[in-house]
Amino acid sequence: MAQIEQILNDAKEVFEIESRELLNVKDSLTDSFANAVLEILNAKGKCIITGMGKSGIIGRKIAASLSSTGTSSFFVHPGEAFHGDLGMFQKDDVVIMLSNSGETDEVLKLMSFFKYQGNKTISITSNQDSTLAKNTTHHILCKVEKEACPLQLAPTSSTTAALTVGDAIVVSLINLRQFKPENFARFHPGGNLGKRLLAKVEDVMFTKNLPIVYEATCMKDLIHKMSDSGYGLAIQVDNFDKVVGIVTDGDIRRAMEKHVESFFTLQVKDISSKNPKTISSQESLTIADAIKVEKSVNSLIVVSPEKSLLGLYK
Repeated sequence: MAQIEQILNDAKEVFEIESRELLNVKDSLTDSFANAVLEILNAKGKCIITGMGKSGIIGRKIAASLSSTGTSSFFVHPGEAFHGDLGMFQKDDVVIMLSNSGETDEVLKLMSFFKYQGNKTISITSNQDSTLAKNTTHHILCKVEKEACPLQLAPTSSTTAALTVGDAIVVSLINLRQFKPENFARFHPGGNLGKRLLAKVEDVMFTKNLPIVYEATCMKDLIHKMSDSGYGLAIQVDNFDKVVGIVTDGDIRRAMEKHVESFFTLQVKDISSKNPKTISSQESLTIADAIKVEKSVNSLIVVSPEKSLLGLYK
């Protein structure tokens, strides 16, 4: 039990230290950060990330996030770049260079090439007076006072901060580009999220055994319709198959409580809710789910542009 308590205390301290350091980095952001984001936004070329060791790992994640949200981006290892991969860099590309100290030799060796070619460069370091910070177009200060590592050796708070700065860049660009869910889906066609963003209501809507009733349908027939379908509702249409109302289990319960003696003399028109929540068959599942949450409903009736019944989305 003592070991478990110690483990939990150590873990919680990591969260406390790193969250505190993140807030400090947040407060250190300046116009240089905003100008760096605008540099990427307005670039005619790609955004290329480079960094060594743990900074390189963070750089790979930033590049992946940028690529999936509309900014053409990839990671280049500085060692490989110095031995031939510099051909990947074009003059219109913006380069983000990560180095906690700002003095990483493999990264600094690339600076002369970028200056010669005329690339705009962005550095993310913990030292604004470092060689890298002083020789890039924009510098983003990412300094932490304390690593979560008790030996102050393993990069912990510093890598978390660098990752968060990268996320801040990504989110800023998402907002500036007005990036939409359907745009995100184009870059994630193989995942569940992408499939859901790309799929339309017509792909999953129910079309068989729909519980269709009319205004003069009696309570007995209404209940049978709802029980047989298993959808927990009935859809009221007019003589032209246009949707005009809906009856739910809740409508029936309320009608029974209100009309105890005369319940079975009622008709659908007496208890149905008019103007039910409908949706187009061409709408995405993401939008459909958002509408269900916003309107606090479990189902949406799928209709054509003429309001004719096509199906049910649950």
